[in-house]
Amino acid sequence: MPALSEDDEEIIQSVVQGKTPSYSLESKLGDCMRAASIRKEALQRITGKSLEGLPLEGFDYESILGQCCEMPVGYVQIPVGIAGPLLLDGREYSVPMATTEGCLVASTNRGCKAIFVSGGADSVLLRDGMTRAPVVRFSTAKRAAELKFFVEDPLNFETLSLMFNKSSRFARLQGIQCAIAGKNLYMRFSCSTGDAMGMNMVSKGVQNVLDYLQSEYPDMDVIGISGNFCSDKKPAAVNWIEGRGKSVVCEAIIKEEVVKKVLKTEVAALVELNMLKNLTGSAMAGALGGFNAHASNIVSAVYLATGQDPAQNVESSHCITMMEAVNDGKDLHVSVTMPSIEVGTVGGGTQLASQSACLNLLGVKGANRDAPGSNARLLATIVAGSVLAGELSLMSAISAGQLVKSHMKYNRSIKDISQVITSS
Repeated sequence: MPALSEDDEEIIQSVVQGKTPSYSLESKLGDCMRAASIRKEALQRITGKSLEGLPLEGFDYESILGQCCEMPVGYVQIPVGIAGPLLLDGREYSVPMATTEGCLVASTNRGCKAIFVSGGADSVLLRDGMTRAPVVRFSTAKRAAELKFFVEDPLNFETLSLMFNKSSRFARLQGIQCAIAGKNLYMRFSCSTGDAMGMNMVSKGVQNVLDYLQSEYPDMDVIGISGNFCSDKKPAAVNWIEGRGKSVVCEAIIKEEVVKKVLKTEVAALVELNMLKNLTGSAMAGALGGFNAHASNIVSAVYLATGQDPAQNVESSHCITMMEAVNDGKDLHVSVTMPSIEVGTVGGGTQLASQSACLNLLGVKGANRDAPGSNARLLATIVAGSVLAGELSLMSAISAGQLVKSHMKYNRSIKDISQVITSS
Protein backbone atom coordinates (compact mmCIF):
# COMPACT_ATOMS: atom_id res chain seq x y z
CA MET A 1 0.00 0.00 0.00
CA PRO A 2 1.26 3.50 -0.81
CA ALA A 3 1.73 5.80 2.17
CA LEU A 4 -1.51 7.43 3.28
CA SER A 5 -1.72 11.19 3.81
CA GLU A 6 -3.77 12.87 6.52
CA ASP A 7 -6.42 13.69 3.93
CA ASP A 8 -6.56 10.03 2.85
CA GLU A 9 -6.88 8.93 6.47
CA GLU A 10 -9.79 11.30 6.96
CA ILE A 11 -11.59 9.93 3.90
CA ILE A 12 -10.94 6.34 4.99
CA GLN A 13 -12.52 7.08 8.35
CA SER A 14 -15.50 8.61 6.58
CA VAL A 15 -15.95 5.48 4.45
CA VAL A 16 -15.55 3.18 7.45
CA GLN A 17 -18.15 5.17 9.39
CA GLY A 18 -20.58 5.05 6.45
CA LYS A 19 -20.56 8.81 5.87
CA THR A 20 -18.95 8.55 2.40
CA PRO A 21 -20.24 5.81 0.05
CA SER A 22 -17.43 3.67 -1.30
CA TYR A 23 -18.84 3.85 -4.83
CA SER A 24 -18.56 7.65 -4.87
CA LEU A 25 -14.79 7.87 -4.29
CA GLU A 26 -13.81 8.18 -7.96
CA SER A 27 -16.15 11.12 -8.59
CA LYS A 28 -15.37 12.72 -5.22
CA LEU A 29 -11.58 12.52 -5.57
CA GLY A 30 -11.12 12.72 -9.33
CA ASP A 31 -8.26 10.23 -8.99
CA CYS A 32 -9.06 6.58 -9.76
CA MET A 33 -5.83 5.17 -8.32
CA ARG A 34 -6.23 7.08 -5.07
CA ALA A 35 -9.88 6.01 -4.86
CA ALA A 36 -8.93 2.34 -5.21
CA SER A 37 -6.21 2.69 -2.57
CA ILE A 38 -8.55 4.32 -0.06
CA ARG A 39 -11.32 1.81 -0.79
CA LYS A 40 -8.96 -1.10 -0.25
CA GLU A 41 -7.73 0.20 3.11
CA ALA A 42 -11.27 1.01 4.25
CA LEU A 43 -12.41 -2.49 3.27
CA GLN A 44 -9.63 -4.09 5.31
CA ARG A 45 -10.60 -2.08 8.37
CA ILE A 46 -14.33 -2.78 7.98
CA THR A 47 -13.91 -6.53 7.48
CA GLY A 48 -10.87 -7.07 9.67
CA LYS A 49 -9.44 -9.17 6.82
CA SER A 50 -6.12 -8.53 5.10
CA LEU A 51 -5.92 -8.06 1.33
CA GLU A 52 -2.17 -8.48 1.29
CA GLY A 53 -1.24 -10.29 -1.91
CA LEU A 54 -3.91 -8.53 -3.98
CA PRO A 55 -1.86 -6.05 -6.04
CA LEU A 56 -3.01 -2.46 -6.33
CA GLU A 57 -0.31 -0.56 -8.17
CA GLY A 58 0.64 -1.16 -11.79
CA PHE A 59 -2.88 -0.96 -13.18
CA ASP A 60 -4.68 1.83 -15.08
CA TYR A 61 -7.91 2.23 -13.11
CA GLU A 62 -9.09 5.07 -15.31
CA SER A 63 -9.30 2.62 -18.21
CA ILE A 64 -12.03 0.62 -16.48
CA LEU A 65 -14.05 3.53 -15.09
CA GLY A 66 -17.65 3.36 -16.21
CA GLN A 67 -17.24 0.33 -18.44
CA CYS A 68 -15.41 -2.68 -16.98
CA CYS A 69 -15.50 -2.83 -13.18
CA GLU A 70 -16.98 -0.81 -10.34
CA MET A 71 -15.44 -0.14 -6.93
CA PRO A 72 -12.03 -1.72 -7.69
CA VAL A 73 -9.62 -2.61 -4.87
CA GLY A 74 -6.90 -4.21 -7.01
CA TYR A 75 -6.53 -6.71 -9.78
CA VAL A 76 -5.99 -10.47 -10.12
CA GLN A 77 -2.93 -11.76 -11.95
CA ILE A 78 -3.40 -14.64 -14.40
CA PRO A 79 -0.36 -15.90 -16.28
CA VAL A 80 -0.55 -15.88 -20.09
CA GLY A 81 1.07 -18.68 -22.06
CA ILE A 82 1.44 -19.04 -25.83
CA ALA A 83 0.35 -22.05 -27.88
CA GLY A 84 1.38 -22.38 -31.48
CA PRO A 85 2.03 -21.61 -34.13
CA LEU A 86 -1.49 -22.59 -35.08
CA LEU A 87 -1.58 -23.00 -38.86
CA LEU A 88 -5.12 -22.04 -39.80
CA ASP A 89 -6.41 -21.20 -43.28
CA GLY A 90 -2.83 -20.79 -44.50
CA ARG A 91 -1.78 -18.33 -41.78
CA GLU A 92 0.17 -18.85 -38.57
CA TYR A 93 -1.08 -17.60 -35.19
CA SER A 94 0.53 -17.53 -31.77
CA VAL A 95 -2.44 -18.08 -29.47
CA PRO A 96 -2.42 -16.34 -26.04
CA MET A 97 -4.04 -18.36 -23.25
CA ALA A 98 -4.62 -16.97 -19.76
CA THR A 99 -4.93 -19.85 -17.31
CA THR A 100 -3.86 -21.26 -13.96
CA GLU A 101 -4.31 -24.89 -15.04
CA GLY A 102 -1.05 -26.67 -15.62
CA CYS A 103 -0.83 -28.78 -18.79
CA LEU A 104 -3.43 -26.76 -20.70
CA VAL A 105 -1.07 -24.57 -22.74
CA ALA A 106 1.41 -27.41 -23.24
CA SER A 107 -1.33 -29.74 -24.44
CA THR A 108 -2.84 -27.18 -26.81
CA ASN A 109 0.65 -26.45 -28.09
CA ARG A 110 1.13 -30.14 -28.90
CA GLY A 111 -2.16 -30.13 -30.80
CA CYS A 112 -0.99 -27.10 -32.75
CA LYS A 113 2.20 -28.94 -33.67
CA ALA A 114 0.28 -31.96 -34.91
CA ILE A 115 -1.92 -29.72 -37.05
CA PHE A 116 1.06 -27.73 -38.35
CA VAL A 117 3.13 -30.70 -39.53
CA SER A 118 0.02 -32.20 -41.14
CA GLY A 119 -0.51 -29.16 -43.36
CA GLY A 120 -2.73 -26.99 -41.20
CA ALA A 121 -6.43 -26.65 -40.41
CA ASP A 122 -9.25 -25.04 -42.39
CA SER A 123 -12.24 -23.15 -41.03
CA VAL A 124 -15.59 -21.94 -42.31
CA LEU A 125 -17.74 -19.28 -40.67
CA LEU A 126 -21.33 -20.45 -41.09
CA ARG A 127 -23.30 -17.65 -39.40
CA ASP A 128 -22.71 -14.35 -37.67
CA GLY A 129 -25.50 -12.84 -35.61
CA MET A 130 -25.95 -11.75 -32.00
CA THR A 131 -29.37 -12.25 -30.43
CA ARG A 132 -31.65 -10.67 -27.87
CA ALA A 133 -35.15 -11.88 -27.05
CA PRO A 134 -37.58 -9.63 -25.16
CA VAL A 135 -40.72 -11.06 -23.57
CA VAL A 136 -44.04 -9.23 -23.90
CA ARG A 137 -47.49 -10.09 -22.56
CA PHE A 138 -51.04 -9.56 -23.73
CA SER A 139 -54.43 -10.19 -22.14
CA THR A 140 -55.05 -13.17 -24.43
CA ALA A 141 -53.00 -15.76 -26.31
CA LYS A 142 -54.89 -14.80 -29.48
CA ARG A 143 -53.59 -11.26 -29.22
CA ALA A 144 -50.02 -12.49 -28.63
CA ALA A 145 -50.32 -14.64 -31.76
CA GLU A 146 -51.42 -11.62 -33.78
CA LEU A 147 -48.16 -9.86 -32.95
CA LYS A 148 -46.19 -13.02 -33.76
CA PHE A 149 -47.75 -13.15 -37.24
CA PHE A 150 -47.13 -9.42 -37.72
CA VAL A 151 -43.45 -9.63 -36.69
CA GLU A 152 -42.78 -12.70 -38.83
CA ASP A 153 -44.57 -11.37 -41.92
CA PRO A 154 -41.90 -10.64 -44.60
CA LEU A 155 -43.92 -7.60 -45.68
CA ASN A 156 -43.20 -5.95 -42.32
CA PHE A 157 -39.50 -6.80 -42.13
CA GLU A 158 -38.30 -3.64 -43.91
CA THR A 159 -40.14 -1.38 -41.47
CA LEU A 160 -38.89 -3.28 -38.45
CA SER A 161 -35.35 -3.23 -39.88
CA LEU A 162 -35.45 0.55 -40.26
CA MET A 163 -36.47 0.90 -36.62
CA PHE A 164 -33.80 -1.55 -35.47
CA ASN A 165 -30.88 -0.36 -37.61
CA LYS A 166 -31.09 3.29 -36.59
CA SER A 167 -29.51 2.37 -33.25
CA SER A 168 -26.03 1.86 -34.76
CA ARG A 169 -23.91 2.20 -37.89
CA PHE A 170 -23.10 -1.51 -37.69
CA ALA A 171 -26.25 -3.15 -36.31
CA ARG A 172 -28.25 -4.75 -39.11
CA LEU A 173 -31.33 -6.82 -38.34
CA GLN A 174 -31.16 -10.32 -39.86
CA GLY A 175 -34.36 -11.88 -38.63
CA ILE A 176 -36.88 -12.34 -35.81
CA GLN A 177 -37.89 -15.76 -34.49
CA CYS A 178 -40.96 -15.90 -32.24
CA ALA A 179 -42.17 -18.37 -29.63
CA ILE A 180 -45.41 -18.28 -27.64
CA ALA A 181 -46.10 -19.50 -24.11
CA GLY A 182 -49.78 -18.86 -23.46
CA LYS A 183 -50.37 -15.14 -23.72
CA ASN A 184 -46.64 -14.39 -23.52
CA LEU A 185 -44.60 -13.76 -26.67
CA TYR A 186 -40.83 -14.16 -26.97
CA MET A 187 -39.20 -12.46 -29.96
CA ARG A 188 -35.61 -13.56 -30.71
CA PHE A 189 -33.92 -10.78 -32.70
CA SER A 190 -30.72 -11.63 -34.59
CA CYS A 191 -28.40 -8.99 -36.03
CA SER A 192 -24.88 -8.36 -37.29
CA THR A 193 -22.74 -6.24 -34.96
CA GLY A 194 -19.51 -5.39 -36.76
CA ASP A 195 -16.39 -6.08 -34.71
CA ALA A 196 -18.20 -5.71 -31.38
CA MET A 197 -19.52 -8.71 -29.48
CA GLY A 198 -22.72 -6.75 -29.75
CA MET A 199 -24.93 -7.33 -26.72
CA ASN A 200 -25.47 -3.62 -26.06
CA MET A 201 -25.89 -2.94 -29.77
CA VAL A 202 -28.63 -5.51 -30.26
CA SER A 203 -30.37 -4.44 -27.04
CA LYS A 204 -30.62 -0.84 -28.28
CA GLY A 205 -32.01 -2.00 -31.59
CA VAL A 206 -34.58 -4.19 -29.86
CA GLN A 207 -35.67 -1.27 -27.69
CA ASN A 208 -36.30 0.81 -30.82
CA VAL A 209 -38.50 -1.92 -32.27
CA LEU A 210 -40.39 -2.34 -29.00
CA ASP A 211 -41.09 1.40 -28.91
CA TYR A 212 -42.47 1.18 -32.46
CA LEU A 213 -44.58 -1.91 -31.71
CA GLN A 214 -45.95 -0.26 -28.58
CA SER A 215 -47.63 2.37 -30.75
CA GLU A 216 -49.11 -0.33 -33.01
CA TYR A 217 -50.06 -2.61 -30.12
CA PRO A 218 -50.84 -0.33 -27.17
CA ASP A 219 -52.10 -3.29 -25.12
CA MET A 220 -48.65 -4.91 -25.27
CA ASP A 221 -46.99 -5.13 -21.86
CA VAL A 222 -43.19 -5.29 -22.09
CA ILE A 223 -42.11 -7.57 -19.25
CA GLY A 224 -38.38 -7.50 -19.99
CA ILE A 225 -35.99 -6.70 -22.80
CA SER A 226 -34.43 -10.14 -22.18
CA GLY A 227 -36.73 -13.10 -21.71
CA ASN A 228 -33.98 -15.79 -21.83
CA PHE A 229 -34.99 -17.01 -25.30
CA CYS A 230 -31.78 -15.27 -26.45
CA SER A 231 -30.08 -17.10 -24.63
CA ASP A 232 -27.14 -15.39 -22.93
CA LYS A 233 -24.68 -17.03 -20.49
CA LYS A 234 -26.77 -20.18 -20.11
CA PRO A 235 -26.62 -23.54 -21.90
CA ALA A 236 -29.59 -23.54 -24.27
CA ALA A 237 -30.78 -25.71 -27.14
CA VAL A 238 -31.74 -22.62 -29.15
CA ASN A 239 -28.07 -21.57 -29.32
CA TRP A 240 -26.97 -25.13 -30.09
CA ILE A 241 -29.45 -25.37 -32.98
CA GLU A 242 -29.86 -21.81 -34.28
CA GLY A 243 -26.46 -20.38 -33.32
CA ARG A 244 -25.53 -17.18 -31.50
CA GLY A 245 -22.60 -14.92 -32.24
CA LYS A 246 -20.30 -16.70 -34.70
CA SER A 247 -20.99 -20.27 -35.87
CA VAL A 248 -17.76 -21.95 -37.00
CA VAL A 249 -16.63 -25.37 -38.20
CA CYS A 250 -12.90 -26.16 -38.21
CA GLU A 251 -11.23 -29.29 -39.57
CA ALA A 252 -7.86 -30.93 -40.23
CA ILE A 253 -6.47 -34.20 -41.52
CA ILE A 254 -3.75 -35.51 -39.24
CA LYS A 255 -1.36 -37.88 -40.95
CA GLU A 256 -0.82 -41.36 -39.58
CA GLU A 257 2.84 -40.81 -38.76
CA VAL A 258 1.96 -37.59 -36.89
CA VAL A 259 -0.64 -39.41 -34.82
CA LYS A 260 1.99 -41.98 -33.88
CA LYS A 261 5.05 -39.77 -33.38
CA VAL A 262 3.59 -36.49 -32.08
CA LEU A 263 0.37 -37.64 -30.42
CA LYS A 264 1.72 -41.04 -29.31
CA THR A 265 -1.43 -42.98 -30.19
CA GLU A 266 -3.25 -44.72 -33.07
CA VAL A 267 -5.91 -43.42 -35.46
CA ALA A 268 -8.30 -46.30 -34.72
CA ALA A 269 -7.95 -45.75 -30.96
CA LEU A 270 -8.78 -42.04 -31.30
CA VAL A 271 -11.84 -42.72 -33.45
CA GLU A 272 -13.16 -45.29 -30.98
CA LEU A 273 -12.50 -43.07 -27.96
CA ASN A 274 -14.23 -40.11 -29.59
CA MET A 275 -17.32 -42.21 -30.33
CA LEU A 276 -17.55 -43.67 -26.83
CA LYS A 277 -16.51 -40.55 -24.88
CA ASN A 278 -17.48 -37.38 -26.76
CA LEU A 279 -20.56 -38.79 -28.50
CA THR A 280 -22.01 -41.76 -26.59
CA GLY A 281 -20.74 -40.76 -23.16
CA SER A 282 -22.05 -37.22 -23.53
CA ALA A 283 -25.41 -38.58 -24.69
CA MET A 284 -25.53 -40.84 -21.62
CA ALA A 285 -24.95 -37.76 -19.48
CA GLY A 286 -27.71 -35.82 -21.24
CA ALA A 287 -25.22 -33.22 -22.43
CA LEU A 288 -26.43 -30.03 -24.09
CA GLY A 289 -23.78 -28.86 -26.53
CA GLY A 290 -21.09 -30.70 -24.62
CA PHE A 291 -20.10 -33.35 -27.14
CA ASN A 292 -16.40 -32.65 -26.70
CA ALA A 293 -13.48 -33.35 -24.40
CA HIS A 294 -12.70 -29.90 -22.96
CA ALA A 295 -13.60 -27.11 -25.39
CA SER A 296 -14.43 -24.77 -22.50
CA ASN A 297 -10.83 -25.02 -21.26
CA ILE A 298 -9.45 -23.43 -24.41
CA VAL A 299 -12.34 -21.01 -24.88
CA SER A 300 -11.98 -19.68 -21.32
CA ALA A 301 -8.22 -19.25 -21.60
CA VAL A 302 -8.39 -17.38 -24.91
CA TYR A 303 -11.34 -15.29 -23.68
CA LEU A 304 -9.50 -14.18 -20.55
CA ALA A 305 -6.40 -13.30 -22.55
CA THR A 306 -8.26 -11.26 -25.19
CA GLY A 307 -10.77 -9.39 -23.01
CA GLN A 308 -13.94 -11.29 -23.86
CA ASP A 309 -16.83 -11.74 -21.42
CA PRO A 310 -15.69 -14.88 -19.55
CA ALA A 311 -19.27 -15.78 -18.56
CA GLN A 312 -20.11 -16.29 -22.23
CA ASN A 313 -17.83 -19.30 -22.12
CA VAL A 314 -21.05 -21.17 -21.28
CA GLU A 315 -22.61 -21.03 -24.74
CA SER A 316 -19.37 -20.30 -26.60
CA SER A 317 -18.09 -23.73 -25.56
CA HIS A 318 -20.96 -25.56 -27.25
CA CYS A 319 -18.98 -27.93 -29.46
CA ILE A 320 -19.24 -31.31 -31.12
CA THR A 321 -15.92 -33.00 -31.86
CA MET A 322 -15.87 -35.54 -34.70
CA MET A 323 -13.11 -37.98 -35.59
CA GLU A 324 -13.00 -40.35 -38.55
CA ALA A 325 -10.39 -42.53 -40.22
CA VAL A 326 -9.75 -41.45 -43.83
CA ASN A 327 -7.43 -42.35 -46.70
CA ASP A 328 -8.05 -46.09 -46.35
CA GLY A 329 -8.06 -45.82 -42.58
CA LYS A 330 -4.53 -44.48 -42.30
CA ASP A 331 -5.08 -40.80 -41.49
CA LEU A 332 -7.39 -38.98 -39.05
CA HIS A 333 -10.02 -36.43 -40.02
CA VAL A 334 -10.87 -34.33 -36.97
CA SER A 335 -13.31 -31.43 -36.72
CA VAL A 336 -14.99 -29.17 -34.19
CA THR A 337 -18.34 -27.54 -34.88
CA MET A 338 -19.09 -24.58 -32.62
CA PRO A 339 -22.42 -22.81 -33.21
CA SER A 340 -22.22 -19.95 -30.72
CA ILE A 341 -18.79 -18.36 -30.34
CA GLU A 342 -19.42 -14.89 -28.89
CA VAL A 343 -16.43 -12.62 -29.38
CA GLY A 344 -15.55 -9.04 -30.23
CA THR A 345 -12.41 -7.02 -30.84
CA VAL A 346 -13.79 -3.67 -29.66
CA GLY A 347 -15.59 -2.71 -26.47
CA GLY A 348 -15.57 -4.19 -22.97
CA GLY A 349 -12.29 -5.65 -21.80
CA THR A 350 -10.71 -5.66 -25.27
CA GLN A 351 -9.45 -2.10 -24.82
CA LEU A 352 -7.46 -2.84 -21.64
CA ALA A 353 -3.70 -2.77 -22.14
CA SER A 354 -2.92 -6.47 -21.51
CA GLN A 355 -5.89 -7.79 -23.46
CA SER A 356 -5.30 -5.34 -26.27
CA ALA A 357 -1.72 -6.61 -26.55
CA CYS A 358 -2.98 -10.19 -26.93
CA LEU A 359 -5.44 -9.15 -29.63
CA ASN A 360 -2.61 -7.33 -31.38
CA LEU A 361 -0.52 -10.52 -31.27
CA LEU A 362 -3.29 -12.27 -33.19
CA GLY A 363 -3.64 -9.40 -35.67
CA VAL A 364 -7.26 -8.65 -34.72
CA LYS A 365 -6.94 -5.63 -32.45
CA GLY A 366 -9.73 -3.06 -32.70
CA ALA A 367 -12.19 -2.52 -35.52
CA ASN A 368 -11.40 -3.37 -39.12
CA ARG A 369 -12.17 -0.19 -41.04
CA ASP A 370 -11.89 -1.77 -44.49
CA ALA A 371 -14.15 -4.72 -43.72
CA PRO A 372 -16.19 -4.10 -40.53
CA GLY A 373 -16.71 -7.29 -38.58
CA SER A 374 -13.84 -9.23 -40.14
CA ASN A 375 -11.58 -8.94 -37.08
CA ALA A 376 -14.20 -10.45 -34.79
CA ARG A 377 -14.97 -13.19 -37.30
CA LEU A 378 -11.26 -14.02 -37.61
CA LEU A 379 -10.96 -14.20 -33.82
CA ALA A 380 -13.86 -16.66 -33.74
CA THR A 381 -12.11 -18.94 -36.23
CA ILE A 382 -8.90 -18.75 -34.18
CA VAL A 383 -10.87 -19.80 -31.10
CA ALA A 384 -12.27 -22.77 -33.02
CA GLY A 385 -8.83 -23.68 -34.37
CA SER A 386 -7.38 -23.55 -30.87
CA VAL A 387 -10.18 -25.77 -29.60
CA LEU A 388 -9.40 -28.22 -32.40
CA ALA A 389 -5.79 -28.38 -31.22
CA GLY A 390 -6.84 -28.81 -27.61
CA GLU A 391 -9.31 -31.56 -28.41
CA LEU A 392 -6.78 -33.42 -30.52
CA SER A 393 -4.10 -33.38 -27.83
CA LEU A 394 -6.28 -34.25 -24.83
CA MET A 395 -8.03 -37.09 -26.64
CA SER A 396 -4.62 -38.45 -27.63
CA ALA A 397 -3.39 -38.24 -24.02
CA ILE A 398 -6.44 -40.16 -22.80
CA SER A 399 -6.12 -42.70 -25.59
CA ALA A 400 -2.45 -43.31 -24.77
CA GLY A 401 -3.02 -43.34 -21.01
CA GLN A 402 -0.96 -40.17 -20.53
CA LEU A 403 -3.52 -37.92 -18.83
CA VAL A 404 -2.73 -38.60 -15.17
CA LYS A 405 1.02 -38.73 -15.79
CA SER A 406 0.97 -35.38 -17.61
CA HIS A 407 -1.05 -33.65 -14.91
CA MET A 408 1.19 -35.02 -12.19
CA LYS A 409 4.12 -33.48 -14.08
CA TYR A 410 2.66 -30.10 -15.09
CA ASN A 411 -0.26 -29.46 -12.77
CA ARG A 412 1.39 -30.08 -9.41
CA SER A 413 3.46 -27.78 -7.22
CA ILE A 414 7.19 -28.50 -7.33
CA LYS A 415 7.72 -26.92 -3.93
CA ASP A 416 8.77 -29.07 -1.01
CA ILE A 417 5.47 -29.13 0.89
CA SER A 418 7.10 -30.40 4.09
CA GLN A 419 9.30 -27.29 4.22
CA VAL A 420 6.31 -25.03 3.65
CA ILE A 421 4.42 -26.70 6.49
CA THR A 422 7.44 -26.49 8.81
CA SER A 423 8.09 -22.81 8.08
CA SER A 424 4.44 -21.88 8.61
